[in-house]
Amino acid sequence: MKVGFVSLGCSKNLIDTEVAIGHFKNNGYVITNNPEEADIIVINTCGFIDKAKEEAINTILEMAEYKNKKCKYLIVMGCLVQRYYNDLVKLLPEVDLFIKLDEYNKLWDSIDKLINKNIVDKSKKKVVTKISEINKLPLPTKEEFLQRTITTGKNYAYLKIGEGCSNKCTYCAIPYIRGPFVSRKMEDILEEAKMLSKKGIRELIIIAQDTTKYGIDIYGTSKLAELLENLSKIEGIKWIRFLYSYPEGITDELINVVKSNKKICKYFDIPIQHISNKILKMMNRKTSKEDIENLIYKIRKEIPDIVIRTSLIVGFPGETKEDFEELYNFVSKTKIDRLGTFMYSKEENTPAAKLPNQIHHLTKKSRYNKIMKKQQEISNRILKDKIGKTFEVIIENISFDGKYLIGRTMQDIPMEDGIVYIKNTSKSDENQLINTFTKIKIIDIDNYDLIGEII
Repeated sequence: MKVGFVSLGCSKNLIDTEVAIGHFKNNGYVITNNPEEADIIVINTCGFIDKAKEEAINTILEMAEYKNKKCKYLIVMGCLVQRYYNDLVKLLPEVDLFIKLDEYNKLWDSIDKLINKNIVDKSKKKVVTKISEINKLPLPTKEEFLQRTITTGKNYAYLKIGEGCSNKCTYCAIPYIRGPFVSRKMEDILEEAKMLSKKGIRELIIIAQDTTKYGIDIYGTSKLAELLENLSKIEGIKWIRFLYSYPEGITDELINVVKSNKKICKYFDIPIQHISNKILKMMNRKTSKEDIENLIYKIRKEIPDIVIRTSLIVGFPGETKEDFEELYNFVSKTKIDRLGTFMYSKEENTPAAKLPNQIHHLTKKSRYNKIMKKQQEISNRILKDKIGKTFEVIIENISFDGKYLIGRTMQDIPMEDGIVYIKNTSKSDENQLINTFTKIKIIDIDNYDLIGEII
């Protein structure tokens, strides 16, 4: 039988999908990218914000159309199922099996029962709606991580070091969906990283909801810096980057590891969300404007070639014109290398949803547009400063027209940041250059991307 997968949402969700693909492959199923060929279709959903929920529902309905053709079973898993299980069971009879996050430790048992016609009585399930009702959600076992099927190509893979979140930001539903933060054992992570290296993976992207919290729950203190050092000792791994590091958890030790270790990408992903102390407090963020500005100054002073990425929320309840102008001025002055902005999404059961002074959608949109226009100007200037400079890139593909090789520098997250279009002036065999690290010189820019030539 053939199985097709659709994975929605974040990279943390993608790893769950890869674990599920591993289960099917290890049980003799064939994986297909064509839903028309699939006997079974599995959708891993996101339920974080309204747009993600809408995308998930639309995808389920789209895939349900294939049940009139070859597809026998439609399986839906992930955050949306965890959050809205009872509603989904009633509204989507097309789905044969819903799998919640807290059932992942019995993932294959549920699938096997379905395929063998011994479907669990769905009416006995209970949806989790309150943080107080959630125990620690089960991480996949070490063996499941080791058997996951990498879907991101030959060069990079995500490496999950923890699950859930304990920060309890007032706008965020993650603790309601995935429970409190749970770290993986360091030895298990290192074993998985060695497995990835043996498969030819050259770049590890370390992820968790807040990577700076790694180890606190099982070792009593943050072990992210130590973990990065240990990962860097693995033969075959060339680049290591870590994402989602909250500002209050970035220590001098962590900055020093990024500064001194050649394998650690000179890249900090620091979600700050806002800069107004009033709004930060209402968001239940554990930092302040002064702390954020001092941290950015320190990082840039210690690591002059660092790239900093952040995310912001505009239109949070109670955000006044003055609060927004403070944020806008921060963006203008600080000139963050990579910046993403989101309009506040009112999520049920979160404290922020109950706050007064909710902001009108048109005001959110106006503020979003103003921030992003300013960031486009900043990004353009930053990219222009790279012209004439030399970078090492990993070459991953060839453009559709065949004119350029496509690669990334150490300063670019796959699928998130820009790419480098590379002219093959060396006349080397282009196919031999794919999946190699190559020195290039930047000669021009194109919107958010760079154009270079092989030295």
